[in-house]
Amino acid sequence: MFLPEIKSLPHEDISILFKLDNHSPNYIVDCGDAGGLTVKECQNTEAIFISHTHIDHFINFDQILRHQIGIEKRVVIVGPKDIHLQVQAKIRGYSWNLIKPGAIVYEIREITNESEIQVYELEPPVWTLKQVHTLQSSRNPVYENARFKVNFTLLDHKLPTVAYLFKEADSVKINLERAGLKGGAWVRVLKQAFEAEQNDQAVVVAGKSYRAEALYHLLEVKAGDSLGVIMDHAANEANHQKIKNLFTACHQVFIECFYKTEEKDLATLNHHSYAQASGRIMRACRVKSAIPVHFSRKYGAKEIEQLVADFYAEAKWA
Repeated sequence: MFLPEIKSLPHEDISILFKLDNHSPNYIVDCGDAGGLTVKECQNTEAIFISHTHIDHFINFDQILRHQIGIEKRVVIVGPKDIHLQVQAKIRGYSWNLIKPGAIVYEIREITNESEIQVYELEPPVWTLKQVHTLQSSRNPVYENARFKVNFTLLDHKLPTVAYLFKEADSVKINLERAGLKGGAWVRVLKQAFEAEQNDQAVVVAGKSYRAEALYHLLEVKAGDSLGVIMDHAANEANHQKIKNLFTACHQVFIECFYKTEEKDLATLNHHSYAQASGRIMRACRVKSAIPVHFSRKYGAKEIEQLVADFYAEAKWA
């Protein structure tokens, strides 16, 4: 289960941190105001996901960098076209003569288009970019570990912005009480056969051999959690179709609501979304829990309160 936490105040530049239950690392989406991030949270972060590099989404990468130097780990940074050059430019704005190789390694995964991901490495003290390989996103998620994988779509904000879908792996459990059997190594063999679709795999239980498929009725599959983050995007049909394609039935989604509904003309001019449009697309996607974020800094608390109310009036679908 994903455990997200907004680390910026409503009127500040956006930054979201999330964890998973029974999983120690942290993950960060966007590096706006990072004042709510602790040193420990930064140091325990395994991957950073950047929607785009406008200043309000990337300004505080420096603070995270400050806390990560010396952790001697590999940290993945995912972002849009040119993110490898922008990360390098930020880092090279400082002097590193006292930092040794291996103090940290940044693996940068640049989403150059909907189908291609370029992978680079950056390491102190020289911070020379090394191109490692290319991934095809049709065959590979942009990020994956044992607990979840990350897919994406590119939205139009007068430049490409990355909207991320984090999908937890399904879990398989066994009901031994129903079977009237004792646990043992056979349980692991059965689960592996089920996940690999090896239906003819022999599973030996209490000295008796069974065909794996004959025991599948003992297994229960629990669908994994899902979390979406949709940042700056124009509220147009093309973007909304992409959002529906990726985020329909997502459990929880954070979505930008930069403008009030009555300022939708300004939203259109600046390629942003507004309260009513963001709420409406969340309803169309049947999102279980939709959370409006990233409001224009010109709004005070009362205006944000009304904006949020307008969003939820549109977002409800059940």
